[in-house]
Amino acid sequence: MLEAVSMLHTALRRIVRGPVNGRHWIRVEMDQAVDVFLAQLDLASCDAIEVSGNAHARRPWRSYRHVDYPAYDLLDPSPLPEFDVVLCEQVLEHVPDPWRAMETLTSLCRPGGSVVITTPFLMRIHEYPADFWRFTPEGMAHIARGAGLEVVQSGSWGNTWCTVANRHRAPTFRAWHQMLSRVTLANDPLCPQTVWTFARKPDQFAVQTV
Repeated sequence: MLEAVSMLHTALRRIVRGPVNGRHWIRVEMDQAVDVFLAQLDLASCDAIEVSGNAHARRPWRSYRHVDYPAYDLLDPSPLPEFDVVLCEQVLEHVPDPWRAMETLTSLCRPGGSVVITTPFLMRIHEYPADFWRFTPEGMAHIARGAGLEVVQSGSWGNTWCTVANRHRAPTFRAWHQMLSRVTLANDPLCPQTVWTFARKPDQFAVQTV
């Protein structure tokens, strides 16, 4: 009897909690926004580079490359070719000079190409190797425009429930979150957890900056 109760308890925990190594709660809406933006592009004709990550490696790019710090430093970049899509997720908060880093991301992008940037906002300090900054949607868009990019979309997601849950760790999006998604995924623009900017490099960028 006790064994049966224990097995039932374990099964219920798996149903309610979901995968331990699943997607973080703060990433659900942000990832969807990125997916929607990238779905508008012809990825099969795009050469892509991802800075300090490989989350987008399996998309159907024409070619894909990822670079990591310290081998590739946004503030002291080694020469690389230009790409149609430049992805930089959850990185700029760790860079001492995000203005210079944004200029590097712009330089990696071909005229007419796209730049995808995401960062945390209301999140615990996470040193990797250091944690310097937090950006509002307007602040991130301002830095992007200052580097010569045209902002296509600037957005954010967060709510009080997720902010409180994130005080001690980055919580996984569990099955019960999905069942209560109208609450758990509700967005409060004044309480963002993640911020993103999707931008485009002008076709005549090189001419404009001569």
